[in-house]
Amino acid sequence: MNIHILQHEAFESPAAITQWMSEKGHAASYTHFYNFDKLPESLAGIDMLIVLGGPQSPNTTKAECAHFDGQAEIAFIKNAIDANLKVLGICLGAQLIGEALGAAVEHSPEREIGLFEMHLTQAGLSDKLTSVLEPTFNTGHWHGDMPGLTPAAEVLAYSAGCPRQIVRFTPRVYGFQCHFEFTPNAIAGMIANCGEELTQFAANTYVQQAEQLQANNYSESNKMLFAMLDVFADC
Repeated sequence: MNIHILQHEAFESPAAITQWMSEKGHAASYTHFYNFDKLPESLAGIDMLIVLGGPQSPNTTKAECAHFDGQAEIAFIKNAIDANLKVLGICLGAQLIGEALGAAVEHSPEREIGLFEMHLTQAGLSDKLTSVLEPTFNTGHWHGDMPGLTPAAEVLAYSAGCPRQIVRFTPRVYGFQCHFEFTPNAIAGMIANCGEELTQFAANTYVQQAEQLQANNYSESNKMLFAMLDVFADC
C-alpha cells in the first residue's frame, strides 16, 4: 500500500506510524510543509492519506505561518475523500478533515497535554476500527481545539476534557484528536518546540509538565494504534 503523509512541522512527526509502515512493508511518501514542499499534483498511486498535527489551526493564515496554506490543504483533503481514498487525520489533521467536509473547527472544553484516559462511545464499541480497543484506555494528547462534526459523523471516543477524540466521518475517513503515535522522541520534540504551553497552561486540569510527559509510557498506545491501522489498511 502507498501512503502519503502531510507533515506540518519537523518536530510533529509520524513517530510510531513510521514503525508500523516499515514493519508492514508499506511505501511512504511525504509532503514536508515546513520545507515549503508543494502538495502532490495528483492523487495517482496514493492509497491512504495521513494528515499529521501541528501548532497551527485550520484558520491560521499564511501571514501567521508562511509554510501553511490551510485552504489549499483542505481542498486537497476534500479531493482525496471524493476519490474514496482512506484518509486519517491526527490532531490538526482531524480538524482539517472536518473543514474539508464543511464542519468548522471548534475549541475543546479543556486543553489537554499528557497521557489521559479515554472512553469508547456506544458507536465506538461496534466500529470496525475502534472495536480493537478496550472500552477505557490511555493515550497521548496535545491540543486545545477539536474537529467539527458533520451530520454523518460519529464520535467513537471521548475524554473528560474533550468530547470529540476519535471521529468517524465516513467508513474510510477518520479523525484522531488524540495522539496514539507519540513516542519518547516525539514527546521530547514537542516539549522542545511547544514547551511554552506547559508554562502558559500549567494551572489547567489536564496539562502535565515535562517531567511527567517524559516519564509516561507510550508503548501501549502505540500497540493500539498499530491494531487500528491494520484494520484501516484492510478496509
